[in-house]
Amino acid sequence: MRIGPYELAAPLALAPMAGVTDLPFRRLCRRLGAGLAASEMVTSDVRLWRTAKSRHRLDHRDEPEPRVVQIAGYDPAMMAEAARMNADLGAQVIDINFGCPAKKVCNRAAGSALMRDEALVGEILAAVVAGAGVPVTLKMRTGWDRENRNAVAIARIAESEGVVGLAVHGRTRADFFTGAAEYETAAAVKRAVRLPVFVNGDIDCSAKALKALELGGADGVMVGRAAQGRPWIFRELAAGLVGKFAPPPDLVEVRGIMLAHLEALYSFYGGEKGVRVARKHLGWYCRLHPEVGHLPAALLTTECAREQLRLTGEFLSGMIDRVARAA
Repeated sequence: MRIGPYELAAPLALAPMAGVTDLPFRRLCRRLGAGLAASEMVTSDVRLWRTAKSRHRLDHRDEPEPRVVQIAGYDPAMMAEAARMNADLGAQVIDINFGCPAKKVCNRAAGSALMRDEALVGEILAAVVAGAGVPVTLKMRTGWDRENRNAVAIARIAESEGVVGLAVHGRTRADFFTGAAEYETAAAVKRAVRLPVFVNGDIDCSAKALKALELGGADGVMVGRAAQGRPWIFRELAAGLVGKFAPPPDLVEVRGIMLAHLEALYSFYGGEKGVRVARKHLGWYCRLHPEVGHLPAALLTTECAREQLRLTGEFLSGMIDRVARAA
């Protein structure tokens, strides 16, 4: 699968997620099999880039190629300028967000709200493609609501304006994340254009990935929430797509992944913020391992990076010993 000039190592993408797909998590998912990993959504209002949050989102140090930055906004000129400036900072692909259902985004006529205005969609895409200087992709939903599924129309506009790839989440904006994702709209998009298409929504195992590819007629799958606490899902999906089986990691490997991830977070954010960011990842990791049980309270309340790392290692080592004795 190709995105512009870039040949992906696997047709598997990590979906951009605010508060999740920071540089440490993107690196980790790429190492574990993702062929593409987009940044957290960056505002197109460059006046807001001076915040620590934006500076972290614009950081691509030692990130594998292709480096993808997702931008959001509603003004064509601002979107074009943001795309160009991100490219100057190292982005190799600009992804446009027409899929975020969050109220604070849609209330500003950005994200999936833009799908209600196809004329404005065309203006934004034309401006960004002309101004970015790098390939441009688009992530969208099936439409604003179930009575107004216009992903095919948006896809045709995107192709005509020079967009090189699409991702279709199988829900409308009105659905948010409720109900089951459908892939028939992605299939209609794929039939309507000659662009590579990722299908997205509810893909959390190889069987669902294969089903999504079959029903969606897509070229690749994009994984979002299922990767939280489970970055090795890409390794499992890659095996499944070629008819093989990759067993889930045992607790020894999980411990190594978790400790390395924590250290990367401390290095990236600094100890104080790194500890806070790490808490949610610890919760996600352990949620998927019922044998872990509840995390010790001290692990979730400590403000010290070194102590958090030590407590995590000791807790998981204890679990490993108990599992071994029970075997």
